Amino acid sequence: MTSGHDSYAALRYPNYRRLILAHGTSTVAREAQIVVVGWQVYARTNDPLTLGLIGLAEALPFIAVALYAGHVADRANRRVIALAGTFGMLLSAAALMFFTLTSLRPVWPIYLVIFLSGIGRSFLRPAVTALSAELVPREIYPNAVAWRSSMWQFAAMFGPAVGGLLYGFVGPAMAYAAVTAFFAGSFSAIAFIRHEHRPAAQKSTVRESVKVGFRFLWGEPVILAAMTLDLFAVLFGGAVALLPIFARMLGTGPQGLGVLRAAPAVGSFLIGIVLAHRPPFRRSGVAILTAVGAFGICIIAFALSRDFYLSLLILTCSGMADQVSVVIRGTLVQTRTPGEMLGRVSAVNQIFIGSSNEIGAFESGVTARLLGTVPSVLLGGTMTLIVVAVVAFWSRPLRQMREVEAI
Repeated sequence: MTSGHDSYAALRYPNYRRLILAHGTSTVAREAQIVVVGWQVYARTNDPLTLGLIGLAEALPFIAVALYAGHVADRANRRVIALAGTFGMLLSAAALMFFTLTSLRPVWPIYLVIFLSGIGRSFLRPAVTALSAELVPREIYPNAVAWRSSMWQFAAMFGPAVGGLLYGFVGPAMAYAAVTAFFAGSFSAIAFIRHEHRPAAQKSTVRESVKVGFRFLWGEPVILAAMTLDLFAVLFGGAVALLPIFARMLGTGPQGLGVLRAAPAVGSFLIGIVLAHRPPFRRSGVAILTAVGAFGICIIAFALSRDFYLSLLILTCSGMADQVSVVIRGTLVQTRTPGEMLGRVSAVNQIFIGSSNEIGAFESGVTARLLGTVPSVLLGGTMTLIVVAVVAFWSRPLRQMREVEAI
């Protein structure tokens, strides 16, 4: 047992508890919404490309606005930005509920709402990441990242199950109503945070501010390599976007889709709790490379599985591997980035990682249309393994990284 290690250090700060509660409820809402939208769109079209277009509709505004959002997060009140972003997501969920209640048949209004919600999420994520670093002392950042990530994974486990079960038993309109209620709960939790951010005094243009952020990252090869690793791994390993198709292949409906969608988060949550209760990795570079490699193997195994319960187990293992990478990268970004630059660096990280989920979904939809569903996922898992080998060879600093805090 390691003396002096407080597993609950970050949770002893009330404002931080409110923040991760808001983070968790908004994640439940978003993950439930993804399941409902995916099944609803695929049920209307039976076209894998339409699933990819959902990711593209969210990724385009996400990429376009993210850098400006990071600049704003370093120059304005981060709590207010988080409130505004959450309110935008709430309105988007209400719009999807309205479209469903009015039996609107075309799918393009759904893409439009997803596009607009992507703008809100672009502002929300860097603001929440930067705000979380203000609410706890710097020496407990690793513990705070582990708990925030574990909360996200618990919510990502609960959200899809809620979305799938509600869709299957009471219909999409009630599912969207629940999503709207969860976003409202997130908004309320942020409103109760009692912390005021003092923006940086310097006045710079957006372009100058973004250049500083990129210059900082370029001078941090370990952070850059870790971001690149996750970018391409998530980009090619986007099998989750095609889960509505796999759910049908495995003989299940929206309820089964919700369970499949939740499985990676179950694994992530379980390993996240373990990570929160143990000291940081002593060989973090080897750990992150191994974790992403294991993720790629899981993607290949999932593509080959034809048993529902085996697929659940494989997806759970993929979540465990992914969580190790998330915690190491998140700790690396927060411990190595000055507080006044966290918004901009988080925005770049958001483009590298956040948008790659949606672009990966689009890539999966396109390759599934061209090659077929199973070959496209096999290709993605194989490309993930190639990316791990290339990054391991290219980045000696990442390969030799030991304790994150000691870099």
